[in-house]
Amino acid sequence: MQIGIVSTGIYLPENYVTGAEIARLAGIPEQVVEEKMGIRKKPMPGPEDHTCEMGIKAARIALEKANLDPLDIDLVIYIGEEYKEYPLWTAGIKLQEEIGARNAWAFDTALRCGTTVMALKLAKGMMVSDPAINTVLLAGGYRNGDFIDYQNPRTRFMYNLGAGGGAILLQKDHQENRLLETEMITDGSFSEDVVVVAGGTKNPITAESLARGLYQLDVLDPEGMKERLEQKSMANFLKVIRRSVEKSGFSEKDIAYVGMLHMKRSAHEFVLRELGLTEENSIYLEDFGHIGQIDQILSLELAEKAGKLKDGDIVVLVSAGIGYAWGATTIVWGKGVL
Repeated sequence: MQIGIVSTGIYLPENYVTGAEIARLAGIPEQVVEEKMGIRKKPMPGPEDHTCEMGIKAARIALEKANLDPLDIDLVIYIGEEYKEYPLWTAGIKLQEEIGARNAWAFDTALRCGTTVMALKLAKGMMVSDPAINTVLLAGGYRNGDFIDYQNPRTRFMYNLGAGGGAILLQKDHQENRLLETEMITDGSFSEDVVVVAGGTKNPITAESLARGLYQLDVLDPEGMKERLEQKSMANFLKVIRRSVEKSGFSEKDIAYVGMLHMKRSAHEFVLRELGLTEENSIYLEDFGHIGQIDQILSLELAEKAGKLKDGDIVVLVSAGIGYAWGATTIVWGKGVL
């Protein structure tokens, strides 16, 4: 059974913050932000750019591009962040209602910045196993940059967090942009390294915790996390890419494009170099920063607009999320024959 990507949609807020502004806020050299961190600018949410709302806007774009009636959607999977309009709220059901997918059912799924790649695997599995699920919409938004304190050097690697929404439409027997195999790795040794300290059952929100800034993202064991990531992170990036491609019947030599999340420039270049690829085989998101799990959708759209994707190209979408999770999905672009 073939599962294909019918269309994608991206919504980006109009507001941006530049690398120079981030450098000023953080008290670090502009060159470090722009060159080492790789942030020239990134989108920031405006007053109406709520998390689920940005996913709704992206979903409408994807539907319009596909010329698809929302009533033909069988399942809506919300792939945005847990930080959204309301706590304890199923955003997928709101998204379903707003786009008019009244014949569908909906749920939320989450794996931090690895959510889109994981959800592609989840959606494909559900479509293959359930004859009633023929068309699936994945959509959601991201604005975790709200939790960043630029005065906290422990969170410096997250200064790239931006905002935006993304959507992907999948259909059975769609013979273009065929979704192949996904590989995931999770490592619980990182599970409590990056957290928002206050707001859960361990440390409920109080006036004191708000005053202490405990509602923002923080790193509880910065040295330990750095040491463990240096040992595992790049190896796991390469492992999920290679396994995804191999499970799909190809080798890393077949890869034509890698849709990678935004990370520091040296890490991006390392992954490409280890795969025998060049900058022409990817797009570095220095003008967007890291929009969480939306990065892969954004990279795919940018590559298509830039003419980087040709019929039969092997495309790999790659993610990593705090927790820690690494994932990769392989796609045969266009009408390429397997």
